Amino acid sequence: MKGYMYILECSDGSYYTGSTNNLELRLAQHQAGEGANHTKKRLPVKLVYYEEYQRIDEAFYREKQVQGWSRKKKEALINGMPDELHKLAECINETHYRNYKKIEKDRK
Repeated sequence: MKGYMYILECSDGSYYTGSTNNLELRLAQHQAGEGANHTKKRLPVKLVYYEEYQRIDEAFYREKQVQGWSRKKKEALINGMPDELHKLAECINETHYRNYKKIEKDRK
């Protein structure tokens, strides 16, 4: 059974990420206030992005992955900016090996 991972933009500008096996029905449910609590309080919503998968469990996995992303990273996905997406995915912690070498070099 096919599955979809989708991102909605809510009336307050926030994003909601979900997954479903029937995208049209799920969007109608969200618009009718029968969706998640997050969207229910922020109507109307607008579909801004979706991906189609062969199986619903793949869409659900992708939903959970994207839910953990920052707003900027979600916007790069929505706007089809893969280069920006990769840049935003890079670790910027001091302990990351690339940054650690740079910090050590700067200290000398």
